[in-house]
Amino acid sequence: QRQLVESGGGLVEPGGSLTLSCAVSRRLLSRYNMAWFRQTPGEERKFVAGIRWNDGATYYADSIQGRFIISRDSAKNTVDLQMNSLKVDDTAVYYCAADTGGLRISTRAIEYDYWGQGTQVTVSS
Repeated sequence: QRQLVESGGGLVEPGGSLTLSCAVSRRLLSRYNMAWFRQTPGEERKFVAGIRWNDGATYYADSIQGRFIISRDSAKNTVDLQMNSLKVDDTAVYYCAADTGGLRISTRAIEYDYWGQGTQVTVSS
């Protein structure tokens, strides 16, 4: 059974908004740092945003600072990524990931233990 399942991707115009959701097993959500990464063809997977397991502290990549918001809902067992003011450069496959990083939110994909299957986000007019 897959532990992380993303949804919410799609096509949106520049300047628009989109919210991605990651369904997470309760075990992961309560003990793992959660993050969103994105990847374009031929490029490595890049960190977008992360949220710490114990206190909900968040950390963002500079490229999306002020436009994206990561949040978690313990009642629904989800981690969401609200994306605003979308740009063409935000087009990518977005992945949800979980890491036993303790108090440090890692930005390195190799350190994450669990991954979702990815969801495509396309920003185009």
